[in-house]
Amino acid sequence: MMRLIPKFKGFDFFPHNTRIDFMRHWQACFWTSVATMVACVILLFTMGLNYGVDFKGGTMLEVQTKSGAPANIQSMRNQLSGLGVGDVQIQAFGASNDVLIRLEQQPGGEEEQQAAMKKVLGALGDDYVQRRVEVVGPAVSAELRRTGFIAVVCAILAIIAYVWFRFEWQFAVGTIIALVHDVLVVVGIFSLFQLEFDLGIVAALLTILGYSVNDTVVISDRIRENLRRYKRMELRELLNLSINETLSRTILTGFTTIVVLMSLFIFGGSVLRYFTLAMLMGVLIGTYSSIYIAAPILEIFGIKSETVTGSEKAAASARS
Repeated sequence: MMRLIPKFKGFDFFPHNTRIDFMRHWQACFWTSVATMVACVILLFTMGLNYGVDFKGGTMLEVQTKSGAPANIQSMRNQLSGLGVGDVQIQAFGASNDVLIRLEQQPGGEEEQQAAMKKVLGALGDDYVQRRVEVVGPAVSAELRRTGFIAVVCAILAIIAYVWFRFEWQFAVGTIIALVHDVLVVVGIFSLFQLEFDLGIVAALLTILGYSVNDTVVISDRIRENLRRYKRMELRELLNLSINETLSRTILTGFTTIVVLMSLFIFGGSVLRYFTLAMLMGVLIGTYSSIYIAAPILEIFGIKSETVTGSEKAAASARS
C-alpha cells in the first residue's frame, strides 16, 4: 500500500481572535493626521522641494577610478567644493570605484555648463576616467516636473473613480483622504529634510498609492461585509472587528514588503536610497492611514448597514 504523505496544514503567525481596540484613540490619531497634512502643505509653500537634476536641469557625470580602487568621496568633495560652479552633489554609484557627480544648471547657458563640466574633470585629474554624461536642460526639466505632477494626480483620480464605483461614497471619501495623506506626508518629509526629489521619488509615490489603496480596499471590503452580516452591532465595535480580522494580512504584507525594501536600502547603493526611503515611509504611513483615517471617516459619517448594498447571503458568498 502506498504510504500517504500527511498534508501540510501550515501554521498561523498571529492569532485569529485578536480584539485590539483600534478605535479607542481614533479621534486623536485622525486629527493629528489632519494637522500633519496641513503642516506638510505649509512646508511645501515655504521650504519647497530640493529638486534633483531631473527637475531643475544640470549635468550628471559618471566617473570611475582608473586604478580600480574604491573612490574617496570625501576627498572628491574637498576637491570640487571651491570650483565656483554652484551645488555639486557627489555620491557612490554601483561599484565602489564608480561615482556619480551632479552639477546644477549654470546661469550662462550651454557654454557655461560645458565649462563647469571641464572644471570638474580637470580638478579630478588623471585618477578618474569619464564614463557617461547626461545633460538635462531647463525646458526638459520643467516638462518633467509638470508630467510628474500630472502622473501623480491622474493616478489619484483613477483610484478615486475605482473606489467610488466599487464602494459606497463614505468608503470613497475615506480612501481619498487616506491617499492624499500618504502622498502629502511623504512629500512633506522630503521638504522638511530637503532630501533630493527626482523622477525616482515620483515613481515611489505612484507605487505608494497602489500599495495604500490595496490595503485600504481590503479593510473596507471586510467592513462592508460585516455591515451586511451584523446589522445590529455598534459601528465602533464593527470597525474594530473588521480591522482585527484583516490584521494578520496587513502585518504580513507590510512586513514582507519592508524586508525587501530594507535589503534595497542597505545593499542597493546610494542611487536607490531615496527611492527606497520614500517607499519605506509610504508602506508604514499607508498602513497607518488605512486604519486611522479611512476607517474613522465611516465613524464620522455614521455609515449604517441599511446604506450598504447587498445582503447577508452576498456577504457569506464573498467571504467563502
